[in-house]
Amino acid sequence: MRVATLFGITLSLAISIAGVAVRVTQAVQLRDGTVYFVEPPKLVKATTTYKDVNVWGGTYYFIINVPENAGESLQKVTIAQKEGVENIDYNLNDTRAFVGTSDHKETQLPLGPVTNERETRTVSVNFDPPVTPGQTITIALRPVSNPSFSGVYLLGVTAFPVGEKSHGQFLGFGRFQFYSNRGSWFP
Repeated sequence: MRVATLFGITLSLAISIAGVAVRVTQAVQLRDGTVYFVEPPKLVKATTTYKDVNVWGGTYYFIINVPENAGESLQKVTIAQKEGVENIDYNLNDTRAFVGTSDHKETQLPLGPVTNERETRTVSVNFDPPVTPGQTITIALRPVSNPSFSGVYLLGVTAFPVGEKSHGQFLGFGRFQFYSNRGSWFP
């Protein structure tokens, strides 16, 4: 599909009502029904509460900004482990999401199904209702424990707009560096 056609489908208007500018943005939808963000969300930051291997009770935070002119609400985020010696297991029932950042938590967001596809090492977090544009949100993913092996673990984050046939936009990698226990009793 030509880029000009894709952008030609995008509609963005500025309306002035009683001296107040209102911006109206619609999502990009192709002829086959595929929905795209007009402006995709951004992965602002990914952090972990603990950086040592084998630590229990940690949380991985993924901070995502959904811009006002996204054109569509955020329906789903997938987090796929792309690098790391060991597959990370998660307590999916402990997954949370909220408006704000890990340092400044605001309103908790209701979640739909949170699933894990072991073959692709991908966790899917569904929002119910979807996240409206113009918000910064945080997904708090709880591992059973940090990996047993030290090293770099890359977790790819992809955002999906609302729609039966939505196109996922890759936002970037959350990079976690886990270190061997520094106070180990064993040589």
